[in-house]
Amino acid sequence: MSVLLYGGGFNPPHLGHLAALKRAVEALRPERVFLIPDGTPPHKPLPPETPSAEERLALVHLAFRELPEAQVQELALRREGVCYMADTLQALRESYPGEDWILLLGADMLLCLDQWHKAEEILRSCTVAALCRRDGEREALSQKAEELRSRFGATIVLLEHEPLPISSSQIRSLLPLREGRELLDGEVYREIIRRRLYGAKPELRWLREQVYAMLKPKRIPHVAGCEEMACHLAKRWGLDPDTAAEAGILHDMTKYWSDKEQLAYCRQKGIRLDEAERANPLLYHARTGAVAAGELFGASNEICEAIRWHTTGKPGMNELEKILYLADKIEKTRDYPGVERIRALAERDLDAAMAESLRGTVENIRERHLDVYHDTLEAYDYFASRADDNKEE
Repeated sequence: MSVLLYGGGFNPPHLGHLAALKRAVEALRPERVFLIPDGTPPHKPLPPETPSAEERLALVHLAFRELPEAQVQELALRREGVCYMADTLQALRESYPGEDWILLLGADMLLCLDQWHKAEEILRSCTVAALCRRDGEREALSQKAEELRSRFGATIVLLEHEPLPISSSQIRSLLPLREGRELLDGEVYREIIRRRLYGAKPELRWLREQVYAMLKPKRIPHVAGCEEMACHLAKRWGLDPDTAAEAGILHDMTKYWSDKEQLAYCRQKGIRLDEAERANPLLYHARTGAVAAGELFGASNEICEAIRWHTTGKPGMNELEKILYLADKIEKTRDYPGVERIRALAERDLDAAMAESLRGTVENIRERHLDVYHDTLEAYDYFASRADDNKEE
């Protein structure tokens, strides 16, 4: 039985890796494929932002999930110290005796293969398949292949392949900039964002697509407006507009879960609702959304806390929390008496805008002969006091 070995850092695995493997499988028709993510490679150290072995393993499983013949082998990833392909190959031969081994390499790896640890042992125990472009690279690879055949009796196969212009290091540099999604499998990207691997931040367009799919169409203009206003206020008050935009996109993500789903999620995640919250389902989505934003999209604690308080408010809110609270109340689709005054105040004094918005909320609730939630009352007292102090100054 022929087994194709495809090793590498896969840090992260990208569409170029998948395309290369598909080309090799198409050309060589192996009966099995073993994917071998490196532990500590001999040729270069792992970069400092490298995820844990378990996290990298999860990404590799996702990246190659559509190739049924592919199996992930963990032995190199779990080995302590430097990982050499010769040692990995020897261990595999002991575990799977009688197999015909094919080692898949990129062009650059073939050119330096004779410098590898126990290179002769590798070349005598398996076929080497090297991917090469159709341009002038083939001549250099053909010369190297002939040299290895002559020196070691090696079996070398050259596979024509136009690699995608992608590198893992390039992707690692793009992910913190909210870029690079198009270079990755969709599920790999989702997992990277969920875990915030490589310092990744979600591309905002992608985040909108994910969240809007969770909403009713009539809610989307409000969420888009909240994002726009949060971004504007963040710029006005010296905060990162992308962080504010992310909070705006996520703030209502669980709005349309049923009451039963909301309460079940609270029980599952240990979210403790007080008696007043339990009596008011309109408050559920701020609690569940704060947790779900972190769990599903890896949102920062700062963003999750802003979502947590965007409905009721609380005393002592930080700048992002105030911005999201106000953006939710004064975005462009909102139309109620006094909204223009709050919009104008938000440009001059966030605390005064908070006081005015909370005052209107408290009065509206009382006019309907309902109980005002205690956090909202405390928030109103706090911001009204701050607004009075600012007037005196």
